[in-house]
Amino acid sequence: MTPRSLALVLGLAYLGLGALGLMPGALAGLFRANPGLATIHLVMGAWAIAAYMGRASAVSYVRKAAFVFAAQMLNFPVAGGTSGHFLGAALAAILLGPWLACLTLAVVLGVQAFVFADGGITALGANILNMGVIGALLVGGLMHFARQLAPRAILPIAGIGAWLAVMAGATATSFELAISGTVPLGTVLPAMLGTHALIGAGEAIITVAAVSAVLSTRPDLVRGRIAVAA
Repeated sequence: MTPRSLALVLGLAYLGLGALGLMPGALAGLFRANPGLATIHLVMGAWAIAAYMGRASAVSYVRKAAFVFAAQMLNFPVAGGTSGHFLGAALAAILLGPWLACLTLAVVLGVQAFVFADGGITALGANILNMGVIGALLVGGLMHFARQLAPRAILPIAGIGAWLAVMAGATATSFELAISGTVPLGTVLPAMLGTHALIGAGEAIITVAAVSAVLSTRPDLVRGRIAVAA
């Protein structure tokens, strides 16, 4: 399957999911009406269709989304017998800019939920927000405010941004769990931040290594995005 064909398939799939999400009782109640999530699906579908219209953008769309998707399969052990995995929001923001990074993470997490049953469909909106949008916008903001130092400090920005993205997502998850009444904030917040401080360190190492590799082969991809973010 060519990149353009894959972009078209993903676009049609997300447009279909978005339409179903706006129809109460669609497919005998299999899909519950959720205007917020449906809107996200429709935007992702429109972006993929736009990528299909041009070969260069389709190739970029598929390659970078596929890289983040594959990188999220990397798991590493942390304290207490638990494990963490790469999120990719910081890396996507550096390579694509914050707005496209949000959409890329939404596509990645959507495919994982619907195709691989990873993450859960009912939690997809929260996962996109916590693991994608928050981190991408946070790193995009760092790139904007550090644009004067970016040519020399991109690797520190990548590492710090990746760690902060993980911690910000963990904090948001803690507050969501507390607001939902699942667990008190005083219990979940220290546990989440303690574990994710280690996961964030792994995220930072992987992000810095990936950005370093890109800088050594295609520095224009990174510096061009810094200029766009600025």
